[in-house]
Amino acid sequence: MNARFLGIAELVDAPSVAVVVDVMRAFTVAAWAFAQGAEKIVLAESLDEALELRTRYPDWVALKDGPPAPGFDTVNSPGLLRSIDLGGRTVVQKTTAGTVGALAVKEASLVLCAAFVVAEATAQLLQRRGCDSVTFVVTGEDGRADEDLACAQYIARRAAGAGTDATEFLRRAGGSRAAAELAEGVRQGVHPDDVALCLELDRFPFAMVATLEDTLMVLRPHAAPSRTDGATT
Repeated sequence: MNARFLGIAELVDAPSVAVVVDVMRAFTVAAWAFAQGAEKIVLAESLDEALELRTRYPDWVALKDGPPAPGFDTVNSPGLLRSIDLGGRTVVQKTTAGTVGALAVKEASLVLCAAFVVAEATAQLLQRRGCDSVTFVVTGEDGRADEDLACAQYIARRAAGAGTDATEFLRRAGGSRAAAELAEGVRQGVHPDDVALCLELDRFPFAMVATLEDTLMVLRPHAAPSRTDGATT
């Protein structure tokens, strides 16, 4: 598999297949939202759009980066989200990097959103789809976030069929600037368990596929078959 790793600003043309990686915390949060029963996640382009959607659809749940704010139901924290029942709900998510990265490649034929918690399922889906060329969007720190790059490199190796030990990749993520800022309380809207939850490898058995539905970019879970399963996706 031909894999390239780009920051959001480095994207020039829409890739055929894109994996948008945000480990701390957007797509770890998205995976937890699905685990808590969410039907779909709408990736908002701005805080104003998120609030407008929340107003238009009162039963939707809106979340954002940073501290709590009027109009938003919760914040971008897996530790906080895991206690919320989202059964059948639609979540509107707006974050600093992850949602921006997904919207930047919305014209791609296949867009996956990923973090360590869904790494294997994401790799399986890429493998089953026969994706020969994949662009990994490293969303954090203008493409330099080591937690996102480590996760992207790990998924790329797994998708290529390599029997890769995740230990070093997780160590890099745990030693990243983002992990330190979360642990030290530099960032707001944080739960003490957030870093540990973001470093849980393959916690969930699904990949997350984003597609344009009308004018909205919508993320949904996609169960990936095991490598020994003969079923097609």
